[in-house]
Formats: sequence, C-alpha cells, structure tokens
Amino acid sequence: MRFANLKIPMKKITKCVIPAAGMGTRFLPATKALPKEMFPIVDKPVMQYLVEEAIAAGCEDIIIITGRSKRAIEDHFDSNPELEHRLDDSGKFSYLKKVKSVSGEANIMYIRQPYPKGDGDAILRAKSIIGDEPFLVLFGDDIIDNEVTAAEQLITKFEETQRPVIASIEVPKNEVKNYGIVETLEWKVTKFIEKPKADETDSTQAAIGKYVLTPDIFHYLENAKSSVWDGEIRLADAFIDMLKDDAIYAHNVQGTRYDTGSKVWYLKACIAYAMKDPELASEMKDFLKSFSS
Repeated sequence: MRFANLKIPMKKITKCVIPAAGMGTRFLPATKALPKEMFPIVDKPVMQYLVEEAIAAGCEDIIIITGRSKRAIEDHFDSNPELEHRLDDSGKFSYLKKVKSVSGEANIMYIRQPYPKGDGDAILRAKSIIGDEPFLVLFGDDIIDNEVTAAEQLITKFEETQRPVIASIEVPKNEVKNYGIVETLEWKVTKFIEKPKADETDSTQAAIGKYVLTPDIFHYLENAKSSVWDGEIRLADAFIDMLKDDAIYAHNVQGTRYDTGSKVWYLKACIAYAMKDPELASEMKDFLKSFSS
C-alpha cells in the first residue's frame, strides 16, 4: 500500500526497528560468541545506546531483528532478579540503577532473521508489527554523540515533510566510494547512488544507518530485485525505486559520528566516551599522553 497521496498527517512515531542480525565478520574471532552490537563502549553495550536513543525519541515499541548467536542481546535487556537482589542487599545502588536503566521503559521484542538476506529483508520482517505507521530505523554501527539525538533530529524533519528521511553526514571525497550517497536539492533527495566511483557524483553527503521510514517502504522492499551475486534484499534498492514515485528527504545530522562497525572507530568511541566520564578522564588523559612522549 502506498501513502504518498494522503492529505492527513501520518501517525506519531512510536516504533523503532533495530536490525542486528549481521555476522560481524570484521570483528572475528570476538564475534563468534559475542554479537558486535553487545561490544561495550566503556561499560554500556552499543545496543543499549541505540535502545536509549529510540526511547528518548518517544518510541514505545522496539523491534530488534536478530540472528543466530545473538541471544546475548535478549539476555541483556531481560531482568536478572538474582543480580538485582544481590546489588540491592550490598548497597550498590548506582550499579543497580545501571542494570535496570532501560527495564520497563519500552516494549522490546525480537524477530529472528534465519538467513543473512540483507538489510531490506530484516526490515521486512517487522512489517506485521509496524502496520500502517511511520517508524524509526537504527542500525547497530552508528552512534551520534550529540545533546539532541540523531533520532530526534530525524523525527523533527519527518514531522515537517511527512516523507521518509535519511540521516546523512559529510564525508571526504575519497571516502564516497564506501557509502550510499544522496544527491539533494534543498535536502530533497534527487538521486541515491550506492557506493559510487568518485567521478559518478559531486555529492559528499553519505547515508548512515539511521532513518525514518513510512509504511509504503514495504511495497518497494517486497518488489525489490535481490542482488544477483548474494541474493540479498537491500534498502538502498528500495530507495532508488521509491524515488521514481515520490519524495525522500535527507537530513545532515548534527553531532560526532562513530562507526562502531569499524575497529578503529570503535576504539575511538571507547576513548571519547571514557574521556567524558569524570571517574576515568584524568587517568585516561595521562595514559594517552604517555604515547606521545
């Protein structure tokens, strides 16, 4: 079903889909047992940052698309009465607060993606839960450090346009080939190019893994052609088809972006967040200085 010609505003965004079924091959062998979404940034897993971002943006239902060996994600957001009781009895209330920090703040549910068939297939698996509502999508590799979260920025843009919104960042020209690139006119997307060569576009606006999508995306995902070489359904292909019929917007998100799917950027995130922690900052600063002496 398509919603482009509706004259009334769409419903408020209360649902978020977090695709987390990827294999995490860049972090092998660690990801044989631990999902990369559960790697900690200091003492909080990447996935918790995403869930907290969704909650801060007003989401009440969070649908996490998982895969084989991702049980640790479910365990993390489940209650642990024994641990909570022990912390309470020992007076470790600050740790107890951390353990219970997102418990009960949202309805978290899980859908298994049995085969790695692409990010488009992962989003499709949430169709029956999303229904006819617009929804937020947060992929597990992107954290934006900013007072106003990236999700809140995207939702504000969506409320203005009532059309899908793609989060984008400015990247150096030599990195364009690593991203989906959006060409825009007053932030209305005119072209979406997946990992173009440098001479294929003048744009340096790269799409990152945060979106507000409208329910008509499912029409395009269901009709998207699977990749010839790996059989995957890609969100990028759905965007390309959607642009033929209706508007998509981009929003250049404000804040510092960390790609936690990259080893170097994951380590940078750990250092940056440690430097923001009053209990760690001084010692971390001295440790980092020791490398430059």
